[in-house]
Parts: sequence; structure tokens; C-alpha cells
Amino acid sequence: MMPAARESLLDAAYTALARRPWAAVRMVDVAAAAGVSRQTLYNEFGSKDGLARALVRREADGYLAGVERALATHSDARERLTATAEWTMSAARENALVRAMLTGCWNERLPAPRLSAVPSSSAVPAQRRADGPLPSPGDFVALVRDRAVAVLAGPGAPKSDTADLARSCELVVRLALSCVAAPPAEGGVADLVRGALYRQPV
Repeated sequence: MMPAARESLLDAAYTALARRPWAAVRMVDVAAAAGVSRQTLYNEFGSKDGLARALVRREADGYLAGVERALATHSDARERLTATAEWTMSAARENALVRAMLTGCWNERLPAPRLSAVPSSSAVPAQRRADGPLPSPGDFVALVRDRAVAVLAGPGAPKSDTADLARSCELVVRLALSCVAAPPAEGGVADLVRGALYRQPV
């Protein structure tokens, strides 16, 4: 199956989820919306749980790609981290799956796949990846922190030289996640991050 068709099916599933709870989303409707047969959908994802895992994996990848873009937006390290925090807030506000992944709070409207890997017999590489472990909130903290350190410190920087930077990056990620759970007042996450970083080595 072409990757574009897989994306169309995931788009159809995401759109269906925006309209109704996951329990009410039917595979036949997802297939019809994507213009493929139900058998094609099952061949690609294996089951509704496989489709859920693939959708969560795609949204996780999309969030992390946005982190990479945010880290590339400025030359100043503090502004790069501020942009990353702002992206985290906006991604969580606009995407219920990203919000659930970042906070660990899955409501009854959403699919809630197990984060641990599930046995996979899929011949589709993208599905085998989706059947692997899915990131927990703690995993996202580490992933974003480590990406930020790699960008800000540059390639090959010794770990001993980046310990303070890693702490600052983790502080920013955790501040952003706290703002997802309890949105700040006027000034938003940017003011909080800039205030915290003013007192931190970056």
C-alpha cells in the first residue's frame, strides 16, 4: 500500500475522532472516508487497536517534528526554548491526542492504547513501528530535553559540559507541561519560561 493511502486513512480516523468518541468510530466509515475498502484498512493496520496505535504514533511524531522546527526558529538559546514551550502549549491546545500523550490523561472520547509494545505480525514497517512502545509523558520530557540539548550545545559536545544546559532544557519542558495541565494567565508560558531561564545557565 502506498504511504499516501496510509496517511489518508489516518487523516480519516483523526477527522472521525474529532466528531465522535473513539468507541463510536467505525472502521468501515474510516475506510469509506479515505476511499479504500475495509479490507485494505485491515491489511494496513490489522485492527482498530492497530489503527489507534498508528494514529497516536503519527501525532507524537508530528509534535516532535514541531519541537525541531521551534528549536530552529531563533539564534538565541532562550528564545529557542521559549518557542519550544509555546509550540508545546499550542500543539496540546489544538490536538486532543497530543494533550493526552503529554499529560497522560486519556478521556473516554479518545483511544487509549497501551504504551508498552504489542506483538506485531504486520508486514507493514510503519505499523511494526506503531506496534512498538509509545511515548509516555516522561518519555516526551526526555525526548524534548535531549533534542534541545543537541541543538543548543552542538554536535559532539561532551556530556559533562551539557549538564547545566540539560537541567535548563528539562525545566522548560516541565514548565510547558504544567501550563498544558493548568493554563497560565495573561503573558502565558513565554513569560514563565523567560523568567525561569533568566536565572538559569543556558
